[in-house]
Amino acid sequence: MRSTTGEAAITEFGSAQVALADTYVGEDAVLTYARALAARVGVRPIGPSGGACLRLLAAALDAKAVAEIGTGTGVSGVYLLRGMRPDGVLTTVDSEPVHQQYARAAYQAAGFAANRSRVIPGQALDVLPRLADGQYDLVLCDGDPAESSSYLAESLRLLRPGGMVCFEGVFHQGRLAEPNHRDPGTHALRELVQEVRESDALLPALLPVSDGLLCAVKR
Repeated sequence: MRSTTGEAAITEFGSAQVALADTYVGEDAVLTYARALAARVGVRPIGPSGGACLRLLAAALDAKAVAEIGTGTGVSGVYLLRGMRPDGVLTTVDSEPVHQQYARAAYQAAGFAANRSRVIPGQALDVLPRLADGQYDLVLCDGDPAESSSYLAESLRLLRPGGMVCFEGVFHQGRLAEPNHRDPGTHALRELVQEVRESDALLPALLPVSDGLLCAVKR
């Protein structure tokens, strides 16, 4: 039996562990360029460790249909597509069509045919109600934190039983765990974390990758 002292030392989570997780898989030129574009247009994409986790989850689910709220410049989309089935389709929604043009270019540069993605411009809460009930294996939410609860409700409708919803950025750059931060976005994320944890319809986990990845399987 291992000593509890040794276990505590091994499992301590700090900057060195974050750096190791981010560099463990590595990113190619496609993702590096998509990140550079994100910085240029002021979009904050999921970190490398979070992206690798999304790819893993999509593969574990054998995902054929994935919905994404927040296309950005295509970083998360490339990770998702790389984990999905070869015939899988990513449906991604964003209010900035110019960003979506960059994302399309990233998907193409990564070797994915045009029919592997369905890029829809518009506000998420206007677009999501048009998507089919119970037809998605995974839903990634990376939009306005203030709309998180509404994203959750739509995700539960979209997901098949056994499907998964993921929320990126729930640590909110450290503000989630700091009681003195009471801005609307942080407050909405605190309510989301509690709602997911207490839902009888979900089996959740909060993963300390990137800026916090809240995942839950629909029972």
